[in-house]
Amino acid sequence: MNTKLDPWSSSEISDYSKLFDEFGISPFEDVLPEVPNPHKYMRRKVIFGHRDYGQVAKAMRTGAPFSAIDGFMPSGKVHLGHKMVMDQLIWHQEQGADAFFGIADREAFAVRGFSWETCKEIGVEEYVLSLIALGFKPDGLIYFQSECESVKDLAFELGAKVNFSELSAIYGFSGETNLSHMLSVATQAADILQPELEEYGGPKPVVVPVGPDQDPHLRLTRGLAGKMNMFRLEEREDKTGRKYLSVRGKAAPKEALQELKKRIPGKVKLYEEHLDVLEFTDPAGLKSPAGLKSPAGLKSPAGLKKLEEIVRKVALDFGGYAFLPPASTYHRFMSGLQGGKMSSSVPDSHIALTESPKDGAKKVQRAKTGGCVTLEEQKKEGGKPDECSVFELMLFHLIEDDRELLEIREECLSGERMCGSCKKLASELMHDFLKDHQEKRELAREKLDEYGVNYKK
Repeated sequence: MNTKLDPWSSSEISDYSKLFDEFGISPFEDVLPEVPNPHKYMRRKVIFGHRDYGQVAKAMRTGAPFSAIDGFMPSGKVHLGHKMVMDQLIWHQEQGADAFFGIADREAFAVRGFSWETCKEIGVEEYVLSLIALGFKPDGLIYFQSECESVKDLAFELGAKVNFSELSAIYGFSGETNLSHMLSVATQAADILQPELEEYGGPKPVVVPVGPDQDPHLRLTRGLAGKMNMFRLEEREDKTGRKYLSVRGKAAPKEALQELKKRIPGKVKLYEEHLDVLEFTDPAGLKSPAGLKSPAGLKSPAGLKKLEEIVRKVALDFGGYAFLPPASTYHRFMSGLQGGKMSSSVPDSHIALTESPKDGAKKVQRAKTGGCVTLEEQKKEGGKPDECSVFELMLFHLIEDDRELLEIREECLSGERMCGSCKKLASELMHDFLKDHQEKRELAREKLDEYGVNYKK
C-alpha cells in the first residue's frame, strides 16, 4: 500500500487492514475480550487497531494505575471528528484512568504560524469547552504545551535522543522544515510520556486514542521511551544455547548497577556497564533461568514482571527514567457528509460542535446516503448502510443502543427502510445533541477555574 501517514494533513485510507502489516498495528478484536465494559467504538469496530492495549485492559481489570492522554492542535473549529477522540479520553477516565488533555499550541505556532493569543483563544473556545461539556472530570489535567514546564523540560531531553535522519524517515521532514516544527514533534512525545513522570505517579501503562494519521508520533515516542531509560533488558544466549537476560546500562552510575545486583534474587554476574541475570528466583520461589523459563521449561511471566519492576525501581531511585512504551488505539476516520474525506476546510463535509442546531440538522438532510436512485429500486435491492454518511453519524455519535442501530441497519439492507426516514431521525437527533451540547458549553465556561484553565474571553 505504501501509505504515508501524515499528522498535519487529511489522510484517506481505503483499507485499514493493510496498516497491520505495514505499520505493525495489531487488530483490536484480538484484545477486545480482555476489556471490561468496552466503549461503543470498540464494540462496533470503529476502533480497529491498537499497540500494546493489553497492558491497559489489564490495569482496568485489576484496578492498577494507568493513564490516558490526548489533545489537539488549536487550528480551527471543533467538529464531530474531534468529538470521537474526546469521547474515548472521557471513557478511559470513567474506567479509572488519570486523564491528560493537552492543547498543542507549540505545534500550532510552528506549523500554522498562529500567535500565542490565537492559540489560547481557539484552544479554550473550541476544544476545552467542548471537552468539559462532553463530560471530562476536573480531576483530569488540562494544559497548554507552552505553559507546562514538565512537558517543555522533558521535550528538551528527548530532543537529545533523536536526530534529523530519524525524523525525516518517520515524518518526511526535509531541508525546508523549520526547527520549531521539529521541536514540536519532541513536545508531542513529551506530552505522551508526561503521565509516567514521578510527579504523576511514575511509570504506568499510558494509552493514546488516535486516528491512524497520528501513528508517526506513537512510533517515535515508543522508540524514545526506550532510549531515555537508564536500563534496558535484552535476551541473550550463551555458547551452550542457554538463554539469559542482560541488564544494560551504559550511562548508568556504577552504584546503580551494584544496587541492582543486591536486589535481584538469584545468580547474577556484574560487569563494568551491565549485569547478566543467569538465574532468577520468581515470586513462586522457583529458580528460573533468565526469569523466562522455569526448570520444567514452563514460561514464567510473573518472574519476568518482577525482574522488570526491580530494574525500574532502581532506575528511579538513582534519578533515571523507566518509561513503559505507550499504548495506542486507532479508530476509523469519519467520512465527509458529501462523501470522500471529512475536512475542516470544507464546511459542508463536517458538522462543527459550535454551529447552530438548525444548520447542523440541515447538513444531515443534505448528506449523501447509501440509497438507490429510486424508491422502487431500494425496496427491491435494499440500501448500503456501510456507504452511507447518515448511518455513519448514527453509528459514531447519535445512537447509543446497539440493538436499535442493528435494527436500522437490517431494515436498510432489506429495503424496508428508506433514506428519508433515516435522515429525519438523524437530523432530529443531531439538532437535539447540538442544542444540549452548546448549553453545556456555556456552563463549562463558568467552571474553567475549577479545571485549572486560566482564561477570560
